[in-house]
Amino acid sequence: MSTAPRSRNDFEVAIVCALPLEFDAASILIDECWDEDGGRYGRAPGDQNHYVTGRVGNTNVVFLLQPRMGKAVAARAAEGLRFSYPRLRLVLLTGICGGAPTSTNGEEVVLGDVVISTNVIQYDLGTQNPDGFATRDKSEDALIPLPTDLQNMVDHLEAKGRPRLQNRVKTVLQELQKKALAQRRDSSYDHPGAQRDQLFRADYIHKHHLGSSCICANNQRGTDPICAASRKLACGLTGCDERFLVQRKRVVEKYQHEREGRQSEAQTPLVFIGRVASGDMVVRSGEARDRLVQRHQVVGFEMEGAGLWGNLPCLVVKGVCDYADSHKQKGWQNFAAATAASTAKALIEEYVAMSMYGVGPGTNKEVNKSMARYAMINNAGAFQRNGSSR
Repeated sequence: MSTAPRSRNDFEVAIVCALPLEFDAASILIDECWDEDGGRYGRAPGDQNHYVTGRVGNTNVVFLLQPRMGKAVAARAAEGLRFSYPRLRLVLLTGICGGAPTSTNGEEVVLGDVVISTNVIQYDLGTQNPDGFATRDKSEDALIPLPTDLQNMVDHLEAKGRPRLQNRVKTVLQELQKKALAQRRDSSYDHPGAQRDQLFRADYIHKHHLGSSCICANNQRGTDPICAASRKLACGLTGCDERFLVQRKRVVEKYQHEREGRQSEAQTPLVFIGRVASGDMVVRSGEARDRLVQRHQVVGFEMEGAGLWGNLPCLVVKGVCDYADSHKQKGWQNFAAATAASTAKALIEEYVAMSMYGVGPGTNKEVNKSMARYAMINNAGAFQRNGSSR
């Protein structure tokens, strides 16, 4: 049995989740639990967060589940985490996201793949004009660059480390699935199957298509209203026409792996490193998704990254559970949470290895400088929000 850390100052890594299902998947990574109820290490005065601490491999990690989704909630949680655990050098926002069907370099993105952020774009930052919402130009300029040590690691992964990371994720995912079974977890983290990975044409709307008497019958364009009931139904129940599905090479390959009994190959995700769009609005439109991808060159869509990015040394690590379109369903959420958690562990190992060899992480002094920059830019952002940018 390992020796527990003496205090909160001995933790340098954190995993933050916004949804219970994300936290459930991430908690499977814990090899030895130090504190489940917060009594052992406590928290800073005024911090309302609830923490679970434990050992992941050889690294002590603090886990945090936010009380709700959203940027503002994430920012408040980040503030408490920063004060209670002041020596954090790597914070991984881990969970699920919507995905762009294609990465910026043209690779197919399929359900279960994982996105790691190089930057976070606030896609709902802009101006509401009479003719519609205008996203602020260069909205990424309002957010803060990665600390040097994390940027070094991301650069290394982009340059030559991605294949090795993906191989490690493949192994960790299998270990996570076995641990979930051994612990008799309520949720299943199995791959849902390639046949359930369906991408419809961006302009094909999820609605009642079969002789419905509801408002769906009057929907002729993407901006026309549809009934609330149809949003909760699977495509098979609404009559979505499979002739409008986009044929995808990677999905066909995964289906072939399944037929050959090569399940480990079928479920292995790819890891994409790029920009992530973050906002308080759920993107549920294929056409809106494609416009955001074209404008900002993003590969994922989520709701908390912008709240953490400027407050902590953070990377967004999220599994793709839908294509950010009107056909999104929940059937891939658990598996996507598992692939994200597996990638988080692989990244922690990568970070620790780079620290040992002096390649990536900087000194505590450099981390403190980064946090000072965060505070300075956050204060400037608050000043702008109070009216100076009008």
